[in-house]
Amino acid sequence: MYRIIPVAFAIALVSCGESSEEITSQEGEVTSSISANNQSEQELQEELREIQEEEARRMAEVEANQTTLEFDKLNHDFGDVGPDSDNTTVFTVTNTGDKPLIINDVSASCGCTTPVKPEAPIAPGESDVIEVTFHPKPTQKNEIKKTVTVQANTEEKVHLLEIRAFVKG
Repeated sequence: MYRIIPVAFAIALVSCGESSEEITSQEGEVTSSISANNQSEQELQEELREIQEEEARRMAEVEANQTTLEFDKLNHDFGDVGPDSDNTTVFTVTNTGDKPLIINDVSASCGCTTPVKPEAPIAPGESDVIEVTFHPKPTQKNEIKKTVTVQANTEEKVHLLEIRAFVKG
């Protein structure tokens, strides 16, 4: 019975999926050779090598187009604000690298905060602004902190900005 279980397991593997398998038995030992979609080990290794080369080319291109940025501030405090009011500030972003800075996405942690990103690439040495409007709901009271996430073509892909306000009742 002990030797039947491995053989039964190997047979079950053959009947599942789209792989092919060659099973051989020698002196009571069962060995198998499984190939994916009828590809040999050599063909699979070649396919893996091609995928790795393509990924390396893609990563080299990404790294070649990376730049650096600097913000004039990372935090903004609106101070005391009333509910249901628009409170707007700008964060100035400067391209400190030697490639165009592309702000891919700017998002807020809450629907009460609306950021607007620069649409055009920022040339090296140039600056642009990310405008952030905080509109507290009538139910929001006391100290409120929100984050704005900036994604760009920089080595550090994500940058966080923070706004704060004290919503008076």
